[in-house]
Amino acid sequence: MSRNPELNTALTQWNGPLGLPDFTAFSDADFASVFDAALAADLAEVEAIANNPQAPTINNTLKALQLTGKALDHVSSIFWLRAGAHTNETIQTLERDIAPKMSRHYSRIMMNPALFARIDALYEQRDALNVDAETRRVLEKTWKGFVRSGAKLDEAGKQELAEINEKLASLGARFGQNVLKDEASWALFITDEADLVGLPDFLKNAMQSAATERGRPDAYAVTLARSIVEPFLTFAENRSLREQAFNAWARRGENGGETDNREIVREMVALRERKAHLLGYANFAAYKLDDTMAKTPKAVMDLLEPVWDKARAKAAEEEEALQQLIAAEGRNHKVAPWDWRFYAEKLRAERYAFDEAELKPYLQLEKIIEACFDVATRLFGIRFEEKKGIPTWHPDVRVFQVFNPDGTERGLFLGDYFARTSKRSGAWMSALQRSHKLDGGQKPIIYNVMNFAKPKEGEPALLSLDDARTLFHEFGHALHGLLSDVTWPAVSGTAVSRDFVELPSQLYEHWLTVPEILKKYAVHYRTGDAMPKALLDKVLAAQTFNAGFNTVEFTASALVDMAFHTGNEKIDDPLAFEKKTLEKLSMPQAIIMRHRTPHFTHVFSGDGYSAGYYSYMWSEVLDADAFSAFEETGDAFNPEIAARLKQYIYAAGGSRDPEELYIAFRGKMPTADAMIAKRGL
Repeated sequence: MSRNPELNTALTQWNGPLGLPDFTAFSDADFASVFDAALAADLAEVEAIANNPQAPTINNTLKALQLTGKALDHVSSIFWLRAGAHTNETIQTLERDIAPKMSRHYSRIMMNPALFARIDALYEQRDALNVDAETRRVLEKTWKGFVRSGAKLDEAGKQELAEINEKLASLGARFGQNVLKDEASWALFITDEADLVGLPDFLKNAMQSAATERGRPDAYAVTLARSIVEPFLTFAENRSLREQAFNAWARRGENGGETDNREIVREMVALRERKAHLLGYANFAAYKLDDTMAKTPKAVMDLLEPVWDKARAKAAEEEEALQQLIAAEGRNHKVAPWDWRFYAEKLRAERYAFDEAELKPYLQLEKIIEACFDVATRLFGIRFEEKKGIPTWHPDVRVFQVFNPDGTERGLFLGDYFARTSKRSGAWMSALQRSHKLDGGQKPIIYNVMNFAKPKEGEPALLSLDDARTLFHEFGHALHGLLSDVTWPAVSGTAVSRDFVELPSQLYEHWLTVPEILKKYAVHYRTGDAMPKALLDKVLAAQTFNAGFNTVEFTASALVDMAFHTGNEKIDDPLAFEKKTLEKLSMPQAIIMRHRTPHFTHVFSGDGYSAGYYSYMWSEVLDADAFSAFEETGDAFNPEIAARLKQYIYAAGGSRDPEELYIAFRGKMPTADAMIAKRGL
């Protein structure tokens, strides 16, 4: 990058503690000029490779290309972290500008004929090149990446594809911002104590904190953060308030005005369809799935459809049981979507003699973080040490140094656990820096973002069992990044096919409910007593409770995602399309999709999980089978299996075909039976 005195190099040259960026040394106003300079520098590096007069080699083309754009990587990773985890008007305005600019930049690179000619020449002689399996795989993936990005199109096709990609990037940024605005701007303030009937203390504390953050210390706020709205729907006795909160939650992104996402979805679906046709695919799902384990839309539907039928049958039984509870209370209304969680919780308390409120005092955030670390130490030998007082993007963020079994530094892990209005909803893992060994290599800097309700000052944060699972899930992704042991950046960590990426995360969830882990870490926040065995047994017995509801909610979302991206019909009204698709599926009236179309950020805020939401279930087939490998030995920490797990699943990244890696770990590919049994279907 140039030595322009106006550029703040703190964004590109990281001189903070432990190799982090110095978050105190730049401001939001610095991003725009640094981005422009970094984009120009990256383009110059790429053009030097493309125009190299020497014949292409692995070193002067493939390796050189992998090592370009260090400044751009640095400023981008900080910016996208801020855009998701701690945004504001300035960052959002920039995001709307930068998303299409980045798309345009990558189109120029991937459609550069001289550069593709060099990659293509290497690809054509790949059998004659004396390279290891990982290098060959990177070459093949790189070549395919160029082709899927339009390198073989004529000039008119290239121009059209570049315009489509740019437009999609703009629309995806706007979609996500609209959902965040709808979430941040809505709150239901409660001042009448009678409206708090049924709410446990942990929830009232969280609602008080949320109200104070919104300038109403006199009230309790129901917000659209999942960590508040879901327990509110579970415990609030006031049915009309449940309905109000539920409808606000369900209608994010479809409230009219400038945050309405319906037109964005319509446009995105049409553009994706056109993109797929330009590249020679029957539809967008066929394009997206070509590079996954599933390979085809048919394979995805072969997984989802039988599960859907079982889930609907199970949900019908569950609904009947809830309807009986309603009748027993002397009421005659049907189970509505805002009733399901409330009555399901009553039914669980009746059947298993415990409720979420009884469980929560034993699930302290602090202890569940310790449990995550302990499992990683037992399985993989790594350990974690917290480093206090290091400035990051927000005062709530915690920094941990990660060490190998021999005491050398492995990398850094950062945790950002609490909900706030500047953070998008959900939970995710990402990297400020991926690990690799090319040209001296670099250590991973991995972070997890959550949205747990922040407790009142001096109180511990208490989690639901779902929250605790989410923490283990995202930490499983973090380990995929931290344990990565590959040479090439292109296949590092989570750079694997979309339907394999959820295996390390979903598999890790299993260790939360290993009895010796719960016994050690599920301790009462006041007394320090371990969760009583009777309660622990009930928790484990109730793991498949409400399985029909949970599976319908998820699978409906996956099926609607596939419907949007496999049909060739023009969709004028996305919500009418959603409704028609669900009617064809005979969707139960009392349940809605886990993510309705106007706020389905997995699918429309960028295209990460577009035609890919099914992948959670695809990976679940693998994770149910993978954990069985430990269960079969009677030892959840069996060292021999843990060593194979590390080598083939957590450390291998995308260095080999995912099916090949799974078979190397387990000896065979699984069927869906273990997953269906695990779900209680």
